Amino acid sequence: MRTASISRGSRGGAALAAAALLALATGCGSGTDEQADDSTSTTSRAVNDTSITAEPGERFTLTVDQNASTREYWYLVDPEPDSSVLVSRGQDHASDSGDEPAPGAGRKLTFAFEAKGRGTTRFTLLHCTFTTCEGNTSTLPPRTTGPAATPTASGAPPAQAPERITYTVTVG
Repeated sequence: MRTASISRGSRGGAALAAAALLALATGCGSGTDEQADDSTSTTSRAVNDTSITAEPGERFTLTVDQNASTREYWYLVDPEPDSSVLVSRGQDHASDSGDEPAPGAGRKLTFAFEAKGRGTTRFTLLHCTFTTCEGNTSTLPPRTTGPAATPTASGAPPAQAPERITYTVTVG
């Protein structure tokens, strides 16, 4: 415990001592103040780790690269997870170019999930590029998940389908 002494020699000293006591009093709490819940940690998973085991209450994220300037997007699509086993906690974007997004720069997209109850569920992330999906935007998945109808230089439609990654999550 810290202590402070007050000098009665001058008003300035008393004011300074009072300010010091106030700082000490506000800095030393009873320890009962409500704090952020640190009991639930979030684990970052590798995108290619498609078999995930978690405990109820555990949170994890999957982070992918995307670039709107090249029409490269990721989506959470059907099958979405069984909400009694796993819930989506949304998405977060971070620019690859630092705090200030730069035109044409890519960004990281993080999908967050929380394990809820015991069981096994599956969900799918769909990766679209300008050659693999048609009719999609940053927030709207494509109407179909076949190859885009945009012709290639040879005039034939692209043969590439969008990448689909299906995850199996077991909560035990």
